[in-house]
Amino acid sequence: MKDLERARDRMVDVHLARRGIRDPAVLDAMRSVPREAFVEPGYEEFAYEDSPLPIGERQTISQPYIVAFMIEAAELGPEDTVLEVGAGSGYAAAVMSRIAAKVHAIERLPALGEKAANRCARLGYDNVAVRIADGTLGWADAAPFDAILVAAGGPAVPEHLKQQLAVGGRLVIPVGEMGMHQVLVRVRRTSETEFEEEKLASVRFVPLIGEQGWSENGERGASNHAPGHARKRSVPELIAESAEPLPEFDDPAFGALFDRFADSRVVLLGEASHGTSEFYRARAAITKRLVTEHGFDIIAVEADWPDAAAVDRHVRHRPFRPGTEAPFQRFPTWMWRNTDVEDLVEWLRKHNAGIPGLSARTGFYGLDIYNMNGSIQAVLAYLDEVDPEAAAVARERYGCLTPWQKDPATYGRAVLSAGYEKCEQVVVEQCRDLLERRLEYIARDGEEFLDATQNARLVAAAERYYRIMYYGGAASWNLRDTHMFETLENLLAARGEESRAVVWAHNSHIGDARYTDMGVARDQLNIGQLCREKFGDAAALIGFGTHAGTVAAADDWDGDMEVKRVRPSHAESYERLCHDAGIERFLLDLRAGHGAAARGALMNPRLQRFIGVIYRPETELMSHYSDTRLPRQYDAYVWFDQTSAVTPLGPRHAKPGAPETYPFGL
Repeated sequence: MKDLERARDRMVDVHLARRGIRDPAVLDAMRSVPREAFVEPGYEEFAYEDSPLPIGERQTISQPYIVAFMIEAAELGPEDTVLEVGAGSGYAAAVMSRIAAKVHAIERLPALGEKAANRCARLGYDNVAVRIADGTLGWADAAPFDAILVAAGGPAVPEHLKQQLAVGGRLVIPVGEMGMHQVLVRVRRTSETEFEEEKLASVRFVPLIGEQGWSENGERGASNHAPGHARKRSVPELIAESAEPLPEFDDPAFGALFDRFADSRVVLLGEASHGTSEFYRARAAITKRLVTEHGFDIIAVEADWPDAAAVDRHVRHRPFRPGTEAPFQRFPTWMWRNTDVEDLVEWLRKHNAGIPGLSARTGFYGLDIYNMNGSIQAVLAYLDEVDPEAAAVARERYGCLTPWQKDPATYGRAVLSAGYEKCEQVVVEQCRDLLERRLEYIARDGEEFLDATQNARLVAAAERYYRIMYYGGAASWNLRDTHMFETLENLLAARGEESRAVVWAHNSHIGDARYTDMGVARDQLNIGQLCREKFGDAAALIGFGTHAGTVAAADDWDGDMEVKRVRPSHAESYERLCHDAGIERFLLDLRAGHGAAARGALMNPRLQRFIGVIYRPETELMSHYSDTRLPRQYDAYVWFDQTSAVTPLGPRHAKPGAPETYPFGL
């Protein structure tokens, strides 16, 4: 219970107060009402995330911020009588009961209304009354109301509700076409016959069903139909108008569609999952075009530096290091050991074979932070060759990490009582010492120095990462993405002013975090945001999405890979809008000045699906969806309606006739 209380306090402090909710009465009420009591069994642990949750009958409990925002907009006072239309779980009514004198709540679905009434009674909120009825008609025998809040979107403000406002009363309601942009409106009654209306925010709500709202079949209710009303184009129709259909992957026209981003310093290519073949194949086609036609010379991927370095030796025809482990042997092996990556690697090796001079060849680099053990081994191997005395000192310094190299997460637990500051200090010293000897080492072999330097940086960053991740929160994510961005910066600097990079990473890394729940609610940043801040318009952020199909993923970290069925996209998601556009595969340019109608319609925050190496369909809404603003998050969006899982390489995979440097064999 104490954990939930702490989570509730954090919800108020982070999701509400930090985002602009100022009314002390609203903040106190949200802090006092246990949201976990209003969600379905099994969802209690998610009660204080700032997201909607299912409550049965295909309905959801609104996210806490929206509840607080609407209540604050209604300007409730301690003597007020309030009407809520759309009681749902009863949570908003309970919150308002802690502020106002009396709350009347209407719910059209009997099963939900009965549950809401029972919850409020059980928790002692005896100033809440619940009625099962058509909320668009209001509650005439309890009127007038000082405030009315409507938790569903109508085609217009119901006249019955306006007439049940007291003079000076406030009505807060979402208004907009079904499936289109909605605006949260506040109507203030200034006299018996006059009303003032103001727009507050763009929102997304379920339809307001009733006589003065929408009918069950999606038409306007009979008494709220506007004669001569012209049908507006739906968001899927606007997407279809702006979408550019994509040809097959091996058609040169596929890559050519992305020439519009060829002047960028960095092009970041996302993926909606780590196990979908179409995302890998599309990124490969785009990458080949950028490399061959536009001179991009860096491919930087969401993978560990030492593993990617083994691939780089192969594709740039660098000397093979005997005794080096085959790369990508750690979970999740299928993420990079798959047939689509193998095809790109072999293409890149052939492409580089015709380019004289190692420095002019396109390299393959890892940006990520996880493989602390591999990085330590790489630093020591390099120092053994060029400076045995320095290697001995490094071994002593890295000794404090040795017990946890095979299970770095354990290190996070150990440092709670082991005085980790000393370990952090020595790995930083090792990195600094290596950098101080740059002039000496660079004369021997610049490529080897870059490799060793980056590994030393990685060890220092990984030590902090595994320590911080034990505590949870945004710090470990931010450290990881900052490390990836700094690695990218180092690569661009090492390759020269004319170098340009293609980045492969998950949508959650390459989409600008400032326009997602990550940045707004959880204080997280990512490499996409950092690239925009550094490079401005010279950074192109391209996201990917799908509606349904199969994906390679596991149930838990370190679990076995399975080919899982991807559930059809959620009805309130961007993915569902793209699916309803009816085009199998397309590119949607989201930059200002491109497809203005679709871009404007998509500005309304919606759910977006994120599947990593773990996929849990049974809790998909909570585990894999987040609120985002797609046109702010990406410069373009690539859509594949139906997708398939990647094909992993076997544990003893080797191509017939492959050279000794072939990276995926043993």
